[in-house]
Amino acid sequence: MKRAIILGGTGVLGLATAGHLLAAGWSVNVTGRHPAKLPAPLAAAGARFIASDRYDDHALADAIGPGAELLVDAACYTAAHATQLLTHLPRLDSTVMLSSKAVYVDASGNHVNSEVAPRFDAPIKETNPTMAPGHGTHQSREGYGSNKVAAEQVLLDSGAPVTVIRPSKVHGAGASNPREWVFLKRILDRRPALFLANAGRGADHTTAAANTAALIEVVAANPGTRILNSADPDAPTGLQIARTIAAHLGHHWDEILLDDDRAPCLGDHPWNFFPPIVLDTSASVALGYRPVGSYAQTVGAELDWLLADPAHRPADDDPRFTPFTDYAAEDEFLRVHPAIQATPEDRHRNPLP
Repeated sequence: MKRAIILGGTGVLGLATAGHLLAAGWSVNVTGRHPAKLPAPLAAAGARFIASDRYDDHALADAIGPGAELLVDAACYTAAHATQLLTHLPRLDSTVMLSSKAVYVDASGNHVNSEVAPRFDAPIKETNPTMAPGHGTHQSREGYGSNKVAAEQVLLDSGAPVTVIRPSKVHGAGASNPREWVFLKRILDRRPALFLANAGRGADHTTAAANTAALIEVVAANPGTRILNSADPDAPTGLQIARTIAAHLGHHWDEILLDDDRAPCLGDHPWNFFPPIVLDTSASVALGYRPVGSYAQTVGAELDWLLADPAHRPADDDPRFTPFTDYAAEDEFLRVHPAIQATPEDRHRNPLP
């Protein structure tokens, strides 16, 4: 039986990868600090949890052991973290480092965490320029992507079969930043209208954790040194994402599609980049990867997970989401602009089922 080790594997990508590999007949070890974060269904399916500190050299060596067919590092953020792996790489058939689309810069040097939004006029290939490596702390907006670049370089320069995977906006059960909550919360709060800036045309490529997991299995079967983008086969706009989430719950609302210059404080959402940010995934497809499904076909895993237990949901005062749910400002806008309504085909105010 092939063995996989997933370091820091209790996050959304690690859990999806563990489930995918278990279903494909692998033996899977998942490391982390808190055993309770390994879902019971994964443990029942055979996933073995190893309590381990990814950043402690001795604990890391014990977790990796004599080697495996596949090592997936979901917690490698800096060059120092990557350097910790170097002595172990010769014992592994294939290693995957989970990086991020945040490393890419546009022609002006802007990236997705910049104060100025980037402008990518074409799908982003793996050869697109990236941030300079390793400045600042990896926990800052400016330092996150640059430290990922530094970690990538350490591993790719090692000569070992290391594949760097760069996902975009990840969704899936267990997500620590479930962006879809922006729209799902509105439904649960029974908001009668949905506001979308840029008429909902903004987009930032989504990545189902299940699709990244499928790519990792292909990489394991084809060891090599490379960089691969990971994203859904489609790149839905904010409007399409909102409609997909509403359809999942059988909900309807008035869609208030705002012009670019109207009410700039309203209608923002996590995917609101225009022109849209899209990853080119042709290199992954050329390797033999086939997506598990589109955004609409895969996002239900996260939505159902959020609905299943209030403990999975962000707090009402979570600063990552409060800027997108200023209901008082929306109500005031509708009071001042009573003539603004959705088109007849989009006007629905049905109660929740």
